[in-house]
Amino acid sequence: MPDAEVVPAGQGTPAREGTPPETALPVTEAVAEVLTRLGADTVFGVVGSGNFKVTNALIARGARYVAARHEGGAAVMADAWARLTGRPGLVSVHQGPGLTNAMTGITEAAKSRTPLVVLAADVASAAVRSNFRIDVPALAKAVGATAFRPRSAGFAVDETLRAYRVAATERRTVVLALPLDVQAGACTMPSIGPLAPRPAAAASAAAVGSLADALAGSKRPVFIAGRGARVAGARADLERLADRCGALLATSAAAKGLFRGSPWDLDVSGGFASPLAAELIREADLVVGWGCSLNMWTLRHGNLIGPEATVAQVDDDPSALGGHVPVALGVTGDVALTARAVADALGEASSGEVPSGEVPSGEVPSGEVPSGEVPGGKAPSGKTASGRPGYRSAALRDRIAAQVRWRDVPFEDESTGDRIDPRTLSIGLDDLLPAERIVAVDSGNFMGYPSMYLSVPDADGFCFTQAYQSIGLGLASAIGSAIARPDRLTVAALGDGGALMGISELETVVRLGLPMVIVVYDDDAYGAEVHHFGPDGDPLDTVRFPPVKIARIGRGFGCQSVTVRRRRDLRAVKEWLDGPRDAPLLVHAKVTSEHGSWWLEEAFRGH
Repeated sequence: MPDAEVVPAGQGTPAREGTPPETALPVTEAVAEVLTRLGADTVFGVVGSGNFKVTNALIARGARYVAARHEGGAAVMADAWARLTGRPGLVSVHQGPGLTNAMTGITEAAKSRTPLVVLAADVASAAVRSNFRIDVPALAKAVGATAFRPRSAGFAVDETLRAYRVAATERRTVVLALPLDVQAGACTMPSIGPLAPRPAAAASAAAVGSLADALAGSKRPVFIAGRGARVAGARADLERLADRCGALLATSAAAKGLFRGSPWDLDVSGGFASPLAAELIREADLVVGWGCSLNMWTLRHGNLIGPEATVAQVDDDPSALGGHVPVALGVTGDVALTARAVADALGEASSGEVPSGEVPSGEVPSGEVPSGEVPGGKAPSGKTASGRPGYRSAALRDRIAAQVRWRDVPFEDESTGDRIDPRTLSIGLDDLLPAERIVAVDSGNFMGYPSMYLSVPDADGFCFTQAYQSIGLGLASAIGSAIARPDRLTVAALGDGGALMGISELETVVRLGLPMVIVVYDDDAYGAEVHHFGPDGDPLDTVRFPPVKIARIGRGFGCQSVTVRRRRDLRAVKEWLDGPRDAPLLVHAKVTSEHGSWWLEEAFRGH
């Protein structure tokens, strides 16, 4: 058996010391033993006959079991939990329909590169006519996941180790199929040591030098950090580099909040970008993607790249470079290590010659004020550590502070008295909700409002399950987030279509006693389709629905509920926040829907 490897330090500890080495165990117990020794301490699932014993074996070894009402919900909960803990998520499902029910959530996880292990019961190899039989490896491969399936009881431990290792070190979604005949067998439990973390890939010296040269010559650099930067914990290194070259800081939607608190934070690039953020990104002469795919959502189909701009991209996966937009400079390497190396290179360069086009410190041409400085002899608040002002200036810093947030962009409130403008709703909620929050957003016409108007404290404050763009995942992702981070208030932002699609998990929220706020933006329709096809005169009966009393449904599940039609109705939210929070709060917001969302106009261009 190959040596076992463990998740990096701080990413989980074994639930207990475990069975002595070389002890014979039933396969279900051996699988549970391996997983708990490697740090798995939380498992989401729906239990049937095929996964009953392995799930109970995990519980017996100290793992917390979270029962969902649907396998799709269980997979999404585990996905969200993994995103916020940085550890592989674990989900347990029955053979056949248990796995296929979970596939949308598994697809979302796979497309998001979430480390996730799916324990999926499977039929015995000889059961060729079983009604539960499906081609599990082909199904996993079709959605971008990796499949492992032990051929006999003797391979069960090895395959479990391999599955967990791939999930943990390669950040992959893995399906571990457990045939019923294999589960019924026994195997020897060998000694399992700690797993070694995957070494971070260092960029070549030549690539580091090229990127340093590009930044040294740039007058208006912008960094766009993505999921890879978030996973790498690269904020400090990217900010240090940005300080040296005068770059402004933006993120993809998946990394929203990464630079929160920086005066140079533009927030999200792409369809959710505020007018000022879009303007500044579009006027950049150098755009560098850090662990970011630079796809059509993040760059508005390339429209955020100015005609004279140079594009560079840094990623530890060489196949990601130039995958969505042509890049002049592609750098293969870990985001944090690369940023650190480039910052060091720029620092060395600044100690000697001043880059071309720069004015040496103290040598200001008569009548001119260097970019980033202010008259009067005071130190320039926009000046960088290396003496390169780049894009930064005191005036721009003040403009970002005053205008970069969507809530600071003037708009005409379209509330009618019977329905509330979703912008007014979102700003009102933002004012009431505690700063330490997690916002989990479902997909749909509404989704930009919470994404743009609800602030988050950092990158862990935003759970964005949009890689597959399925509606109905938002509530389950909020549950996984709340379990991962009980120290924060979780806010689920849903459309009425997605809320009703995933409504069964309201029972899970109530049963678990999660003090969560669930906001339903209700326009009585699949609003994206209404606004996309309506202008062409197409009939819309298939995507419009009669009003649903969602607040009453929430009360039926055991939630406290309030219907919001006017801003003053939000007083009930404040009362809940000030109270014991002994039941989740469902906010049923009847929102205006006169206009389509501009961000989905961008999305439909990609369909």
